[in-house]
Amino acid sequence: MPSPYLKELRAGSTIARLASLPAAREKFPGVARMPVSLRIVLESLLRNLDGKRVREEDVKNLASWQPRGERVEEIPFVVSRVLLQDFTGVPLVVDLAAMRSAVKRAGQDPKLVEPEVPVDLVVDHSVQVDFTRVANALQLNMAIEFKRNRPRYEFLKWSMQA
Repeated sequence: MPSPYLKELRAGSTIARLASLPAAREKFPGVARMPVSLRIVLESLLRNLDGKRVREEDVKNLASWQPRGERVEEIPFVVSRVLLQDFTGVPLVVDLAAMRSAVKRAGQDPKLVEPEVPVDLVVDHSVQVDFTRVANALQLNMAIEFKRNRPRYEFLKWSMQA
């Protein structure tokens, strides 16, 4: 049975399904007064309503939220993407590679160790600035960065395909 909270959006031959807070408001009028942060979580519940990870009861519990109400129910939170910055993300990629290696040594398929949601790694804290006030400063700084940290970037490039 399709979720009553999903609506179709057609753009040419493309059909997308989106979670509709207005559809939730029809059943739960209090949704309109919820804080934005809770509406974001509710939209995630509506999008992931499958009767297993996210149940109709979970939607009802959150959609019936009261500012001064007692908090007794747990609300499932389904992540659609993980964004990592380089300081913590690179060690995580190293840990995943080590786990995959251990699984392979144990005679199992290393693909068993795989993130369940897409992961993006943003490398933006690494570049040192050696050149400034010249037109090609970016190119010069990036060239030095790739020389200084070549093994790191080779590992990250390998991990993208692994």
